[in-house]
Amino acid sequence: MSEKKPQVGILMGSDNDFDIMAEAARALKEFGVSWEMTVTSAHRSPEKTAKYVRSARDRGLKVLIAGAGAAAHLAGVVAAETTLPVVAVPIDATALRGLDALLAMVQMPAGIPVATMAIGKAGARNAGLFAVQILSLGDAELAGKLAAFKTNLARGVEERDQALQTRVARELGA
Repeated sequence: MSEKKPQVGILMGSDNDFDIMAEAARALKEFGVSWEMTVTSAHRSPEKTAKYVRSARDRGLKVLIAGAGAAAHLAGVVAAETTLPVVAVPIDATALRGLDALLAMVQMPAGIPVATMAIGKAGARNAGLFAVQILSLGDAELAGKLAAFKTNLARGVEERDQALQTRVARELGA
């Protein structure tokens, strides 16, 4: 948990999802965005889920990230209970390798929007980054950090390309 009042709530259907959802928290932490994390289930603890989500705005949360596998109703239930942006992370928890969760998350009915990321750790990281992008709309400092982040991504690609060009010349003589 962050030391400042949390701006992002990270929810997961099971503590088994921690290793994946921790990637969202790590991304938020990189940008200095405060967060909190909880286990709650759309099916096994619907009252807890509803109470958490209904109180989120009053507690200062601005974005909710929900990770779930299998039936994956957590993000949809969360979105049904709030007007805050909800970001879903499908988790590989069944023989279908997360595809079931992905399809459940992207097939929300009209009026209940859920932004859905990729399956697994990359999706969780992107969920954290997407939350940062949402928060940056009202925060110039955060917007500046995001711009620097994107510049560093591009710089990293250029560095890897230069290394590749050197290797190609050395190993293939081209």
